[in-house]
Amino acid sequence: MITADQIVAHLFGDYILQSDWMATEKTRRSFAAAAHAVTYALPFLLLRPSLAAFALIVVSHFVIDRWRVARFVVYAKNFIGPWGWRPSRAPWREYAVTGYHDSRPVWLATWLMIIADNTLHLLCNGAALRWL
Repeated sequence: MITADQIVAHLFGDYILQSDWMATEKTRRSFAAAAHAVTYALPFLLLRPSLAAFALIVVSHFVIDRWRVARFVVYAKNFIGPWGWRPSRAPWREYAVTGYHDSRPVWLATWLMIIADNTLHLLCNGAALRWL
C-alpha cells in the first residue's frame, strides 16, 4: 500500500517544501495549514494520482496538521497497556501539547508525536493512491 516513491513525496513535501512560517502557523491559522497542505501535495502529482486521491491527500494533510490530530491518537493509544502506564485522571491540558503527559521528556514526547503524525499521513496517502 505504501511505496518508496510515496515516502519520498511525503518527505519532500512535508520537510523540504514547508516554510518556517507554515510550520509555525499551521496549528494556529487555517490559511497557513491550507498553504502547507497544497504545497505538501505537489510532489504527489509526479505519481499521477486521480483527482479524488489528490484531493484526499490535501484535505487529510490539512486536517491532521491544522488540529494536530496525532496528539489525540497518541493519547488514545496510551490506554493500551498496564494501568500504571495509562493516562492519569489529570486534566487534558497536561497532555494537550503532544498527547503525552507533561512529565515526559519534551524531546521524547515531541519526536514520538512527530512519528505518529508521519504515520497518519503515510496511511492516508497510501489509501488514497491505492483505492481512489
